[in-house]
Amino acid sequence: MSALPFLLEIGVEEIPDWMIAGALESLRALFQELLAARNLAEGVTLALDATPRRLVLRAKGLSDRQRDSEELLLGPAKSAAPAAIEGFARKLGVSAGDLGVEAGPKGDRVSFRKKVAGRPASEILAEALPGLILKIYFPKTMFWTVPTGPRFIRPIRWIVALLGETVVPFELAGVHSGNRTSGHRKLGKAGVPVTFENYEQTLRDNFVILSADERRDKIRAEITARVKPDPALLETLVYITEYPTVISGSFDRSYLTLPAEVLVTVMKQHQKYFSVEDEAGALAPRFLAVMNSSGDPDGLVRSGNERVLRARFNDARFFWDADQKATLAARVPSLANVTFQAKLGSYLDKTKRVVELAGQLGGDADAVRAAELAKCDLTAELVKEFTELQGVVGGLYARAQGENETVARAIYDQYKPASMEDSIPRDRAGQILSIADKLDTLRGCFSIGLIPTGSRDPFALRRAAQGIVKILVEAKLSLPVAAILKEDAQLAEFFVDRVRYYFKEIRGFKYDEVNAVLASGWDDPVSVESRLAAVQAVRPTANFEPLAASFKRIQNILKQADFKGGVAIDPALLEPGAEADLYAEFTKVRVTVAKQAHGPALETIASLRPAVDRFFDKVLVNAADAGVRRNRLSLLHQLLSEFSTIADFSEIVTTS
Repeated sequence: MSALPFLLEIGVEEIPDWMIAGALESLRALFQELLAARNLAEGVTLALDATPRRLVLRAKGLSDRQRDSEELLLGPAKSAAPAAIEGFARKLGVSAGDLGVEAGPKGDRVSFRKKVAGRPASEILAEALPGLILKIYFPKTMFWTVPTGPRFIRPIRWIVALLGETVVPFELAGVHSGNRTSGHRKLGKAGVPVTFENYEQTLRDNFVILSADERRDKIRAEITARVKPDPALLETLVYITEYPTVISGSFDRSYLTLPAEVLVTVMKQHQKYFSVEDEAGALAPRFLAVMNSSGDPDGLVRSGNERVLRARFNDARFFWDADQKATLAARVPSLANVTFQAKLGSYLDKTKRVVELAGQLGGDADAVRAAELAKCDLTAELVKEFTELQGVVGGLYARAQGENETVARAIYDQYKPASMEDSIPRDRAGQILSIADKLDTLRGCFSIGLIPTGSRDPFALRRAAQGIVKILVEAKLSLPVAAILKEDAQLAEFFVDRVRYYFKEIRGFKYDEVNAVLASGWDDPVSVESRLAAVQAVRPTANFEPLAASFKRIQNILKQADFKGGVAIDPALLEPGAEADLYAEFTKVRVTVAKQAHGPALETIASLRPAVDRFFDKVLVNAADAGVRRNRLSLLHQLLSEFSTIADFSEIVTTS
């Protein structure tokens, strides 16, 4: 057997940029599964790349054929009639003397080890690749031949499949695999023959830069002006171009009278331009565009972009001026005509609920005023045209119309955080508004059964709950959110899961530490953070994990005795020595812990470890005397209850 390189290129119409990364990971996983299932995976390395018009997988070290293998075939029991055994052998085309015996849980059975010759890799790939390609995951797919035909993200136009120098032959929706690729749609050639070795260079010769990293680097290198950092826009541009080239354009300075947020949104969302900043960090009347071509020597592309941007800015200016004819406050009644959700009413209904929640959460007059006006920009023409600006436009209009700065900032920030990487609202009023808005959406959706299941979450309720957690923790807000959530047991459980996700996946705490702390209370995420930090800090100390193991033992003893507490400790029944010593230490530590922050309190609790160890070494909990036994169980119960307010130590995974 020899090792061969393998190349698969799926040539398509333009794939939406945001789907490409996921498709590549899906292709990688499917191909690895194929190799593993067919015994071809050993020593294979994979490289995946993509442009808008192609998904590419390259493998090195792929065996040209499977290894020969053995298949164990089991027949009747060894004690079966000779005729049955001979029939089994005859079916396999061998004699009874060629059979062996295999021991099993139900006794010995006659067996045969069949030699299976490995198949050529080209045959295996030819059979498997059509189905594998169609299994690549995309959020949406389409028919492009007939309604009963195959589905893919876009029509497949060509397929390159080479194992070594040989084409792996198969057909998919009328497209036959071969060794010919297509270059850049306008600058390159179609039907260009390739080999594994010259594939990437051949594409480059035809104005296709295969590597996303290289396209990214090319864009960065050609950005010579000071641009507003925008990693998401950069990634979009990387995956909508095959040969990116940066060009510079400008617009009339008079447009700078519009808010920078409006201009930047138009440039980014609608035109995919980088906005340029001046030396002071203010928006400059320039932009950088990335075209999918090698250059613009006559400036035609630049002038076209400037013309389109000018029209967009004129629209924005018209809508801005038109919207100023009605204040946000005057727009409140119009929210009755904007549906929030069919069963939950209009945005006016939602506004009333959010105002009430803002008050329940301790919001001041600014928070309540912001809640009254927060959704009014949904009736504004600028938001109807540029939906990405909802909230932002409301904040800008509030400022322009004389609302105080705190109210304007709260409205501006109301949808924050948009993700776990985003910042939270800047002021307490904005934080309370954001929480109240998200809380209302959660309560409403759960009340009518719109609950996330599996990967489905059409109302982004997970993001809303995680946003609440992030705001509470980062702003150090101890608000009565849990009391409101607990009105719906299902919603409370959902929220706890989001708290767990935040501290485990976002903040990186160990899963057993998170479980231990949440078991002792989740109502106040600020307290959860403090307790987690304490557990994380104290855990490496010598006494912590042994004490956690002892607490598990205590919990098991109480469970087996079905002891629920409620019995006062009688000091007179305590046996001198280890039992009395533990009680004395417990009494002293309890007083100390009550005065300490979580970290020092845990260290003080951990100092009980020697006394607890001596107790279990010297004292029989299940004493013959019922009163003594009950007294000892009460001591353990109080010990466990008193010190489980920071974390449930039984949830800590210990090595002992």
